Amino acid sequence: CTYPARWATRTLQSPRPLPVIGNLHIMDLKRPSRTLLELSETYGPVFSIQMGFTKTVVLSGYEMVKEALVNQADAFAERAEVPAFEELSRGNGDFSILFSHGENWKVMRRFTLSTLRDLGMGKRVIEDHIVEECGHLIENIDSQKGKPIDLTMIMNAAVANVIVSILLGERFSYTDPQFTRLLHLINETIKLAGTPSVMFPLALQYRFYLVNTYYLTGNLLVLIFFSFFPQEKSDTKSYFNNDNFKSLISNLFSAGMDTTSTTLCWGILLMTKYPKIQWSPGESHKKHPNEIMRTHLPPPSLGPPFQEEIEKVLGSNPPRMEYRSKMPYTDAVIHEIQRFANILPMNLPHATTMDVTLKGYFIPKGTYIIPLLASVLQDKSEWEKPDAFYPEHFLDAEGKFVKKEAFMPFSAGRRRCVGETLAKMELFLFFTSLLQRFSLHSAPGVSSSDLDLTPEVGLTSGPLPHKICMAARA
Repeated sequence: CTYPARWATRTLQSPRPLPVIGNLHIMDLKRPSRTLLELSETYGPVFSIQMGFTKTVVLSGYEMVKEALVNQADAFAERAEVPAFEELSRGNGDFSILFSHGENWKVMRRFTLSTLRDLGMGKRVIEDHIVEECGHLIENIDSQKGKPIDLTMIMNAAVANVIVSILLGERFSYTDPQFTRLLHLINETIKLAGTPSVMFPLALQYRFYLVNTYYLTGNLLVLIFFSFFPQEKSDTKSYFNNDNFKSLISNLFSAGMDTTSTTLCWGILLMTKYPKIQWSPGESHKKHPNEIMRTHLPPPSLGPPFQEEIEKVLGSNPPRMEYRSKMPYTDAVIHEIQRFANILPMNLPHATTMDVTLKGYFIPKGTYIIPLLASVLQDKSEWEKPDAFYPEHFLDAEGKFVKKEAFMPFSAGRRRCVGETLAKMELFLFFTSLLQRFSLHSAPGVSSSDLDLTPEVGLTSGPLPHKICMAARA
């Protein structure tokens, strides 16, 4: 019986809410994950907060997040109802994969995974698309001749082109006006989606978010039309409609592009910030093509063998996934970039599908849940140096790559990212290709220690805009 179980459970602790606004007065509205991490130190791994009129349960730490999303996956598999996303679904609960509910979500997730496999996800054909785009990206950067550049839009275009080439069999120029307009809209929409105003339908930013998203899905139908949906289905036919089609394309394009390109931008910044990880021993003795950059090169005594490993394993050959197992340090660096960057610190909001007891706490059906990914990727009991960039988190004493269960940048459980396989392939191939061809330096007059690692505000936490010099390696 539910009620005796409920009576026997522990009481959720929470800060005292105010009328109407709840606990918003104590929140860092630009970076709410920081406030939640601080509150977890006071109230423990399970506590509640009041977001306006919505009571929310926050799960903190690897053990608690794993217990909910993995061990009790079915009970925590629903998506919370956020006003902006609900309006986009036009009241039908149909918003493809990311924000859909119930049976619609199950049908669309199964269909998406099946379609991605049919398109070659995880296979050589997708790898070929990425390797080809790596060539275009390198050519574009090489044309800058080592001058300081902001890589955000270039990286967005490269990753977006992978998805476009998979769906259309062709790509867009990085300077195509319609393409760049679309990329700007995606960036703006994702930033707005990460602001608290999304929770309140009357807020001005909320309206801008809706306009951007409607425009985005409309243009995607023109840019990327593909016969995804089956023509004949029996029990699931009602889910294969135009609204779901638009949402599916928007999800694949926007989420797939933003998360990967954001992670790559973090990787470039971190390699510039910590040159001792980037350069191989003796790199500073090689004649550099841009004399301006010579003062930024590290002494030859520095350097775990990142670029040295790339040279040893790849030589002048383009990176391929078959080499990854032979490059443990490179693999560790990429994983640590994902952990440290922590680009989705609050995860996407979940909700309970049933009444559930979690570690002695009773949580009713329909409760808004925040599985705090930041608390997992920075869990002091799981990571030796949680607040530092430390690739050795993923290496054993012999220098071999080791997997960590607390590595959850793609979330976990039923709502785990459907594009994880593609993202891992893109991160390895793009990142290794860039470090194979270029040395990364801060702009003239800026030391690597001056580079700011403060994340930008948005649904995903990208790095602040920086100009980086990427000079061709000798």
